[in-house]
Amino acid sequence: MKIGLTLTENPEKHQYYINWLKANEDIEIIKLSADEQNLDAINSCDALVLSGGIDVHPKFYGGNTDYLANPKVLNEKRDEFEIAAFRSAQENNIPVLGICRGMQLINVIHKGTLIQDLGKENSDEVHKGNPDRSHQISIGKDSLLYEITGEIHGEINSAHNQAINKLGAGLVINAKSDDGTIEGVERADRTGKPFLLGIQWHPERMFTFNLENSPLSKMIRDRFITAIKKSTANKK
Repeated sequence: MKIGLTLTENPEKHQYYINWLKANEDIEIIKLSADEQNLDAINSCDALVLSGGIDVHPKFYGGNTDYLANPKVLNEKRDEFEIAAFRSAQENNIPVLGICRGMQLINVIHKGTLIQDLGKENSDEVHKGNPDRSHQISIGKDSLLYEITGEIHGEINSAHNQAINKLGAGLVINAKSDDGTIEGVERADRTGKPFLLGIQWHPERMFTFNLENSPLSKMIRDRFITAIKKSTANKK
């Protein structure tokens, strides 16, 4: 099994994704990077993970480049590379998991928009921290996320200053935080389509809160792997 994982900016955090995805299974993680321009590698992958990291450039969703939390240095090449990787994954009918920025990018690809700055009260006190913040979410009972986790409430980690604003076409919200921030999305119609899940939190580093066995980490990983195995079996 090969999983394509887009390269995040922090090597230590990138390794967290690798460790979480592989666990104790024989899984090869393929690093997908705009710097290496290895987009063709997605064609040999059985799934795609869009990782977290720097803000998506506002030009991709009609946003303003002059916003309070602007990191000053954005990475359009990464955005373009990952948009192409996502589209290739969809064409190849392989499972996709979007984490934090990855979820936001999926929404942008589906013609949605982003809240560019959650504001000091929400961002600093609830959603963003170094190390991560921790807060509760509520999960819709008719969602894939509920089907995966069996939870209607749960604790997650959080490290973001942006969030989904206008929901992208063909997507549905599956989770929100108490302040109304969108915490997860998935396909509105899953019939006959490959696995697609976007989550705002970081399941790969929930171990920092002793939550590595939480359904909101472990069960998401396990279901993703199951979806990959099913997808590859159907192609044989």
